[in-house]
Formats: sequence, C-alpha cells, structure tokens
Amino acid sequence: MDADGPGMDVVAVVLAAGGGRRFGMAKALAPYRGRPLVRHAAQVAHAGGCARTVVVVGAEAARVRAAAPELTFVDNPDWATGVASSLRAGLAALAGTSAGAALMLLVDMPGVTPEAVRRVAAHAGPGALAMGGYGPRRGHPVLLGRDHWAAVAASASGDHGARDYLRRHAGELTVVDVADVADDFDVDTPEALARHA
Repeated sequence: MDADGPGMDVVAVVLAAGGGRRFGMAKALAPYRGRPLVRHAAQVAHAGGCARTVVVVGAEAARVRAAAPELTFVDNPDWATGVASSLRAGLAALAGTSAGAALMLLVDMPGVTPEAVRRVAAHAGPGALAMGGYGPRRGHPVLLGRDHWAAVAASASGDHGARDYLRRHAGELTVVDVADVADDFDVDTPEALARHA
C-alpha cells in the first residue's frame, strides 16, 4: 500500500447489472457452486479483505436483490447502455463514504479469487491504479483510488468502463501478477459456467 494505505477502506464494487442476453438470463442470478453468482462475487470480495461490497444492479434488479438480501445494492437505470453506466453508478455510490479505493469486480468472472483480490487491494491508496496481470494480459480485479474516480467516470463510455482511462495512465498503473491464483475469463454461456465449476 502507499503511504495512505494502511487502515484505508477498500470497497468492492460488483458490476452485476447486465441482462445476460447471450447467457439466457441475468448472470448475477446464475447458480454457481450452490449459490447465485452475485453472492459468490461478494463473498470473494469479503474473503479478499474488502471492507464492504456494493453491488450495481439493473436487469432483473428485484430478483437479484431477493437472491442476496444481505448485500448492499445500487440501481443503474441505464444498465442497457453498457458497463460504463454501472461503473459510474458504483463510484457515485462511494463518493460520500470513507472509501479510499474501489476494487472493481465483474459478476461473470467466477475465476477471480480472494487471493487475487488481496494482492491487488494491497496497493490501495487515493492515488492508486492497479489491476490483475495474467501473463501478457491485464484484467480484473481493477483497483481505482479515490483521486481517479471523477476522471474515470467522465471517460467511461459504452462497454469500455475504465479501460481507456487505464490505458492513458499506463505510467501510473501497477500490474499485479495473479495468474497463479486466478483467471478472469468471463462466462458467456451456461456451458462455460458449468466448465468453471
């Protein structure tokens, strides 16, 4: 962690608003190892040391809330426009909190593990930018320090999320090797999810 890191709140933001058109249902509700994917993602964040978790919902919001009533939810009425609107909704929900950094997780990446979360979150600080490294690829989890939230939200568009911002700030980005403990392949079909289980 940087100088501001010890004791700082790292809050997980699980992006779970999509309708799962190719999957055939909202992926947040898909069963995975005996629980819905939304609950799995939140438990990964908790086990990885995040102070708390906020879940951004859109499609099937009422059903997702009912599937995991113990979680904290934020509604994204613009979910159909792409992941960027969910990213903005999640960051906006943290603006008035003590969170110093947001750790972004996608609900449809069950291969991201608590250890991957822990390694990336260890770099937390208001000015932090970090993400998981998988050999030559970069992926989730993604850590965004508070100092970057406004600019990330302003630059996010469609299905690009924070990608363009991170590319423009590559010199400030820490890539954390997590390939030995995780994978970040998204599951686009029930068959792919079954293979992951």
